[in-house]
Amino acid sequence: MKEAENFRFEQDEMEMRLWDYIDGIAAGEQRKLIEDLLSSNQEWKLKYEALLAVHQSLNLVELEQPSLRFTRNVMEEIAKLQIAPAAKNYINSRIIYGIAGFFITIILSFLVYAISQIKWNAANQNDSVLGIDFTSVDYSGIFNNTFVNAFMMANVLLGLMLFDRYLDNKKKEMRKNLG
Repeated sequence: MKEAENFRFEQDEMEMRLWDYIDGIAAGEQRKLIEDLLSSNQEWKLKYEALLAVHQSLNLVELEQPSLRFTRNVMEEIAKLQIAPAAKNYINSRIIYGIAGFFITIILSFLVYAISQIKWNAANQNDSVLGIDFTSVDYSGIFNNTFVNAFMMANVLLGLMLFDRYLDNKKKEMRKNLG
């Protein structure tokens, strides 16, 4: 078994070196070694001739080129098909406004809640424009609250459900239009 593996490895190594030689990748010393093996070793010479024949046959194959009118033919066939309408025609603007309103409501409610949780008496009066030193305000009550985390998770879940419903409606409309 080990002899078969060694023989296969030697065959693969021989093919790799011969392909490097045929492709002109082999360096000077490696190239000289392969030329010596080709002149002295019958097995290397037979393999070289087989690989050279494959290489030459690959070079003889010409790639088919499309006709000069191919692009025009394709474009004419596409023009015969029904072209999708502009996005303005099939996107319901009420849905977009609904989604925007949903997220604006979430943001505003979060801001109202955050402002209501600020301990205003913790801030000292100073020379700022608003009369409040925001660096001394304790924000930990806002972002470490379980209620805020649950509220945000519920809103994300509701947003994903709304998006799924929207996509489902679009899918039904597409099936209805095609069928």
